[in-house]
Amino acid sequence: MVAELAWPTKWLILIGALLSTVGAGLQSLTGAPRLLQAIARDNLIPFLKVFGYSSAQGEPTFALIMTAFVSELGVLIASVDAVAPILSMFFLMCYMFVNVACALQSLLQAPNWRPRFKYYHWTLSTAGAALCVAIMFISSWYFSLVALVIAVVIYQYIAYRGAEKEWGDGMRGLSLQAARYSLLQLEEGPLHTKNWRPQLLVLCKLHPTDLKPSQPKLLCFASQLKAGKGLTMVTSIVEGNYVSKVAEVKAAKETLKRVCDEYKIQGFCKVLAAPDITIGLAQNIQGSGLGGLVPNTVLLAWPDAWRKKRSWQTFIETVRVVMATEKALIVTKGINWFPSNNEKCRGNIDIWWVV
Repeated sequence: MVAELAWPTKWLILIGALLSTVGAGLQSLTGAPRLLQAIARDNLIPFLKVFGYSSAQGEPTFALIMTAFVSELGVLIASVDAVAPILSMFFLMCYMFVNVACALQSLLQAPNWRPRFKYYHWTLSTAGAALCVAIMFISSWYFSLVALVIAVVIYQYIAYRGAEKEWGDGMRGLSLQAARYSLLQLEEGPLHTKNWRPQLLVLCKLHPTDLKPSQPKLLCFASQLKAGKGLTMVTSIVEGNYVSKVAEVKAAKETLKRVCDEYKIQGFCKVLAAPDITIGLAQNIQGSGLGGLVPNTVLLAWPDAWRKKRSWQTFIETVRVVMATEKALIVTKGINWFPSNNEKCRGNIDIWWVV
């Protein structure tokens, strides 16, 4: 019908459509195999690794054969109306993700992202991605859902396989930007009483031989207090010079992480090296946290055998530092007798509130 309206002859439209179709087909036939080869060589999807092979002339042989096979399947369907929605969905989804990638690069302010278009703004990419999604659902909503499900499955598979390349993770970069923005917002005004939450700083003592927590029930108690909410920082001190204790500090941190995972503590672990335990604890209490996300409550255990080992001196000095920094203090006595997470207890709890 369009050809009949053409001037001066309908053959102008017919020849133009033929050349355009052949050109688009050749472009896809030459570009798609190299794209498939690049994905295979990056090992993003391991079962596609075979398509990373290239001939002596550098041609993606296996990827070219696979592309020709898929193209032949579309030809054998012998119905443009049946093939067009499938091709349109994946092409639109490809354009959508290109726009999303451009918008993310702009929002993350990546130093290697330098668009040449003078009037480019991230809102243009966002609008382009939204238009692609709208056209997908206007064309065929069920094919759109199938295409999006396939994209989500591929993404989850790549994330599960733990693919890490030199270009980094865009979602992680976006999370870092969001965290930075949130920390700056927390600094703007004073904290309201209704927004106060106990942010725990757990002072955990390590066993000198295996570097495991000498009182693991303290971490269990911290897990029960927080129930997976709020900020929890588990810290320990290794006595000595940091230069000579680097390996010990790293090993202690890994051990502390494993124990925290065991007790399902959602937080951060930190191990410091200090020439003196008392000095290290004071530095830890003063320097923990970042911006408005600073621990406001210190949790430590009552010293064992304090009459014999004279450990009460470190304990008293730690209490003084906590009071000077105006933080709340929780001291547990007889922590080894505290119930674990899987124990159910009945009775009364006596709480001594010292003001």
